[in-house]
Amino acid sequence: MKLSISARIAESFLSKEEPTLSLTELADLAVAAGYDAVCMRASQIGVHSSPEKIHAARQLLDARGLSVSMVTGDFDIVYNNDNGPQCLRNITPYLDLAESLAAPLIRTCIKTPADISFAQQAADEAAERGIRLAHQCHAESLFETPDQIVDTLQTIDRPNFGLIFEAANLDECGQEYGPDVIARLAPWMFNVYLQNQKLSENGKVTLQTWCRGPVSFDIIQIHETGGIDFDAVFEGLNVIGYDGMVTVHQAGSELGRDHSVTAATQTARYLQTRDGPRTDAG
Repeated sequence: MKLSISARIAESFLSKEEPTLSLTELADLAVAAGYDAVCMRASQIGVHSSPEKIHAARQLLDARGLSVSMVTGDFDIVYNNDNGPQCLRNITPYLDLAESLAAPLIRTCIKTPADISFAQQAADEAAERGIRLAHQCHAESLFETPDQIVDTLQTIDRPNFGLIFEAANLDECGQEYGPDVIARLAPWMFNVYLQNQKLSENGKVTLQTWCRGPVSFDIIQIHETGGIDFDAVFEGLNVIGYDGMVTVHQAGSELGRDHSVTAATQTARYLQTRDGPRTDAG
């Protein structure tokens, strides 16, 4: 497995549009900590970015030996709002963006069954360019529960449309996320997101879910205990022989830039000590 850092580390949890680190700072952090790739988000580069800015970003990352593991091309997808699925109705700009950044994967958004036919059409267009599409395990979408996920992906029925496995969202929705679930979802697993949280009735963050209503939790660092059972996650990944990208999807700290840099570095060191993901970067 290779390790990717999400541009989300350069965003606050609730404000995902204004970066707290420049792309240069994010890339330098990734190299110093031993990440192989950057998971690009619209706060840095998106379909709204000029061709010149996209080209400069590619050059910057290439110069540091970093690839782009995935692109999330607009803020509606990031916020998982009702406009999120619009990307599937005109996937061409997202494919252009991914191709310009040499990214093999694009994150999408599906909210209702009416979006599925557009997902199929978008996947067919993406296949012509050798690009894959994926949807994250995510609250308030058709990917809240393993049953929904399997049903939706089987209905889409495209080999290049798969899943970004993410235990924290399954946890918020009251779902299991260990080896049995991972084995069930394995045929569609294109990427793995890691973020950590501790569910609490008095948690500082409250998000809505369709399957169980509002859920409160506190954000904690990936290496902290008491939240997501990463032993179970990596056990499941090892059992299925997962050798794809593992993406640190932790939100940036409200405590500021320096704290985010420290957290990203600690997370990389923590993951590099595990039997699962490893990095080939220096």
